[in-house]
Amino acid sequence: MPEITATPAAQPGNLVDPYRAYNFKLLINNVTEGHFTEVSGLGVKVENIAYREAGNNSVVRAIPGRVTYLPVTLRFGLTSSVELWDWLMTAVDGKVSRRNVSIVMLDSSGATEALRWNLVNAWPQEWYGAPLDALSRELAVETLVLAHDGIQRETSNVGVVAA
Repeated sequence: MPEITATPAAQPGNLVDPYRAYNFKLLINNVTEGHFTEVSGLGVKVENIAYREAGNNSVVRAIPGRVTYLPVTLRFGLTSSVELWDWLMTAVDGKVSRRNVSIVMLDSSGATEALRWNLVNAWPQEWYGAPLDALSRELAVETLVLAHDGIQRETSNVGVVAA
């Protein structure tokens, strides 16, 4: 059986460069959709429940409660593509079309996947149109907010060597 060894992790004496926030892409059902300028809101919140132990009135412990997955906000340049708009309109019509969405972090070269976050059963819950200003030279950027049922993190096999 081949032995698998990973590249050294961040430890005293080992310098590991962090990933750059601008090297990412977004996949919806494994297809790259548009050119996104920003992804925010990746998060999980675990409710804190105070619990007092029986027989010991002075000790209150914290135990995990309900888990909430925060909505993820996507910002992207306005184009003539209607695919994301049509996906939003299915939710407006009361028919939620759940899709698997992946935010893929790329390495420093911008070519190789380093890790990804998978949003399970995502669907659009909010949309904001691009602010329009005749005196501005900025890109028209729309905002789409996705609700989802959970988040998973996957690390790619970059740097893993089979011996």
